[in-house]
Amino acid sequence: MSEDLNEFSDIRPYSDEEAAIAFSKIAQHPAVIEVSKYLFPEEKPEFLREALGSIKSVDEFQNLVMTKAVEWVLTNTAHNFSYDGIENIKKIGGRYLFLSNHRDIVLDPAITQIVLFRNGLPMTEIAVGDNLLSNKYIEYLIRSNRMIKVIRGISARSLYLSSQLLSKYIRQRITTNQSSVWIAQREGRAKNGIDTTEQGLLKMLDMSGTKDFVSNFEELNIIPLSISYEYEPCDALKARELLISRSQKYVKGPNEDFISIMTGIKQQKGNIHLNIGTALTHEEIEAASVANKNDRYQAIRHAVDQRVIEGYMLWKTNYMGYDLANRTFKYSDRYTPEDVEQFTAYIEHQLDKVQGDLNRNDLRDILLRIYGNPVAEKEKING
Repeated sequence: MSEDLNEFSDIRPYSDEEAAIAFSKIAQHPAVIEVSKYLFPEEKPEFLREALGSIKSVDEFQNLVMTKAVEWVLTNTAHNFSYDGIENIKKIGGRYLFLSNHRDIVLDPAITQIVLFRNGLPMTEIAVGDNLLSNKYIEYLIRSNRMIKVIRGISARSLYLSSQLLSKYIRQRITTNQSSVWIAQREGRAKNGIDTTEQGLLKMLDMSGTKDFVSNFEELNIIPLSISYEYEPCDALKARELLISRSQKYVKGPNEDFISIMTGIKQQKGNIHLNIGTALTHEEIEAASVANKNDRYQAIRHAVDQRVIEGYMLWKTNYMGYDLANRTFKYSDRYTPEDVEQFTAYIEHQLDKVQGDLNRNDLRDILLRIYGNPVAEKEKING
């Protein structure tokens, strides 16, 4: 990294030198052999351990290991993967900020990186909550993979200072043309199928601006992303959490994030589509700037949300989820009776995985709405 980043040492990704040391430590973890067999079945069991021991840079790791691993996941757990809007990146001519909807902890940013890699474009840094850094080996791996650490669960004062630092880091990376950045539009995944940008995130991004409102947002080159899964990663786990949250504060189990990561990776996802939206325009940001303080951010939020929802690829599962949840036949031309039979069997199978003391009818309704809500959101923006 060319500029002095000491100020950001706690949150920035590792340098090549730091990553090489981290890889050599990861290589000694006993789970590496099993991971290697799973992700690289055509290689010898020691492939990953030997690769990690010899890798000297982040680029080398991403090219040799990460891209192969993600391509394996797409080949083996997705029916078809498609994307569009790559030209919207090329129009920028510099670095940019991806503001993405968030459905899967690992795959959303990982799939984005694959699209960049396939098109010969530089991969981005990725903002990730520190709740995922559950042990030192995961921190070694994540920070060696261009991950920016987003600190959570701290006091209001500490959060303010942490947000300032994160904002400054992101802005510096983009405006000095060092790196583009991927960040989710909200903290945590959208578990109900409704994607909205958190106003607090936009305020955080604005904190480091030293110019007027328009210039502060314009220089970030914000590009909304929309990822659509035919079968929602961790759908049953999300439904369970949503139902429990109706009656009490939901408390995650000790390994819950890791279980969600592994479930998201292994679960069959059907078709996947990534839409790369057009960057927010000068006119949109300028129109937002004339509003009152909070209304300014609401206007930016609306512009991002509109792009994300417009970018949805709606699958049969979405139309069936909508019709079954709302007891209508509104979209019955989009699927067949056989599709409904298969989908309802899938839903019941997912419900079987959830603890039996939860109300099955309520769970079913939540699960169907996870699939149907993207259709409802599209209806809203289309009037």
